[in-house]
Amino acid sequence: MYTASDLRKGLKITIDNEPYIVTAFEFSKPGKGQALYRTKMKNMITGLTIDRTYREGDTFEPASLEERGMQYLYKEGDHRYFMDNQTYEQAIINEDTLGEATHFLIDNLNVKVLMFREKAIGVELPNFVNLRVIKTEPWVKGDTSKADYKPATIETGYILRIPPFVQEGELITIDTRTGEYSTRVKE
Repeated sequence: MYTASDLRKGLKITIDNEPYIVTAFEFSKPGKGQALYRTKMKNMITGLTIDRTYREGDTFEPASLEERGMQYLYKEGDHRYFMDNQTYEQAIINEDTLGEATHFLIDNLNVKVLMFREKAIGVELPNFVNLRVIKTEPWVKGDTSKADYKPATIETGYILRIPPFVQEGELITIDTRTGEYSTRVKE
C-alpha cells in the first residue's frame, strides 16, 4: 500500500478499481493542520484527467500492471491486434487508447503491451522504428532557397518533416518518443 507521502509524478495507483497515473503533484503544509497533497491523475483506460487532494493519512493500492512482450499483427476497423510472444494469445486495443502510437505500428513490430487485470490498456513502442517514405517533394542538388526540412508522408500515413536530401522510397529512422526524423537507413 502507498500512503499520501509516497505520491509523485509517474506513480501508478488504483482508484475505484481503475488504474491511474499521477501526472502532476504538489505538496503544501498550511500553518495549522495536516499536510495536503494535490494531484492531477490520468485514467490509464479512458484517458480522463482528475484533480484530487489527499491528506497525510490517506492510502492507495498500487496498480496491478504487467508488461508483456507482444508482436503487432494487423489493423481491423479502429482496432489493432497484437499476439503474445510466449502464449500466442491475441490482445485487441482500440486506436483511441493507443493514441500517437498508431503512427508508428508496422506489421511484426515487437512492442510491450501494458496489461491491467488481463486487459490490454496501452503499448510501449521501441524508441526508434524504421519506416519507408512514400511521398515527399523531390530535391534538386544545390537548391538552397527552401527551408532546411520538407514534409514527408511515411507508410503508416504519418506526416513529419525530413531533411531535403531524403527521397521517396527511402527507409528512415524515426524517434517514437518525439515523432521526429532521426536518420536515414543505409540499405
